[in-house]
Amino acid sequence: MKMRNVLLATGLLLAFWTVAYAAGIDGKWTAEVPGRQGNTQTTTFNFKSAGEKLTGTMSGRQGDVEISDGTIKGADVSFKVVREFNGNKITINYVGKLSGDEIKFTRTMEGGPGGGAAVEFTAKRAS
Repeated sequence: MKMRNVLLATGLLLAFWTVAYAAGIDGKWTAEVPGRQGNTQTTTFNFKSAGEKLTGTMSGRQGDVEISDGTIKGADVSFKVVREFNGNKITINYVGKLSGDEIKFTRTMEGGPGGGAAVEFTAKRAS
């Protein structure tokens, strides 16, 4: 009986921690993302979490786009953005680690110029 109570309490604490951590990503984040010729581009992310599901938008020079397949599991964040340029569909994969008011991201592309070269950048919570 005691073991069952300990396991139940531990499970509830873990569930609470996961939900609290996920809620920590909600809101507006900005990043200076390296471009092809060494220029940086300001990108804004607006995230909303519900459990492990992550939704939102990404805004930049090409306008706003919805994120898809978004998840947040503990501190691990991932999502995709699909864009179309000149009739070519490009999927951009984002994988990151949330730590306080920063998310350290790695971005890779499927299709289009630049291939799958990884780009690293840090997004910071906007005030």
